[in-house]
Amino acid sequence: MRTVVFDLDGTLADTSGDLLAAANACFRDMGLGDGEGDVLDAARDAGTALRGGRAMLTAGLERLGRPADAAILDAWYQPLLEHYAQAIAVHTRFYPQAMETVEALKTQGYKVAICTNKPEYLARILMERMGALEAFGALIGADTLPTRKPDPAPMVEAVRRAGGDPARSLLVGDTVTDRETSRAAGVPSILVTFGPAGGDMAALQPEALIGHFEELPDAVRRLIG
Repeated sequence: MRTVVFDLDGTLADTSGDLLAAANACFRDMGLGDGEGDVLDAARDAGTALRGGRAMLTAGLERLGRPADAAILDAWYQPLLEHYAQAIAVHTRFYPQAMETVEALKTQGYKVAICTNKPEYLARILMERMGALEAFGALIGADTLPTRKPDPAPMVEAVRRAGGDPARSLLVGDTVTDRETSRAAGVPSILVTFGPAGGDMAALQPEALIGHFEELPDAVRRLIG
């Protein structure tokens, strides 16, 4: 069965606002940034947010001239996730036509799944809050398996759990990690150009680029039938 696997952050949904809010809450807990506004903001840091918690902590600490060594990042990573879990769907929105396109693919006979480097429990909380968890046949997170993207195993497992054939699958994503994952799995990738990293996607030479979700079904048909 043909299967379309989606990345989550920056592909299906813009999650940057809630991620940045969680990081800024951590900086306030550290006693940093108070009285001067948020350390990180959407205008400058949306792309950083989609690279994960440690990337946000590193960016904020470096901006403040503070050390961002591994011990500090490890100490504050879990508190950041806790802040995020408490307010995970305040600012997050699906990109226009994302879920409508997912449903269209299903009616055309495709299996659909999510493969994300967000911890699985957070991905499930978010999709439940957004009312979309049941739309997907499988959800694989960063900690579902011993490895995470760009190792191909999580994508292959997402396809398998959705009831599909890994040889007839592709990955829709928005980062070099997604491109490397699809390459390692030996399947095509479609990268979106509407997220924070969209301007860099063509350089990664995916099998297809889309600027709107309405373009996805045609691209999928060209690549996996």
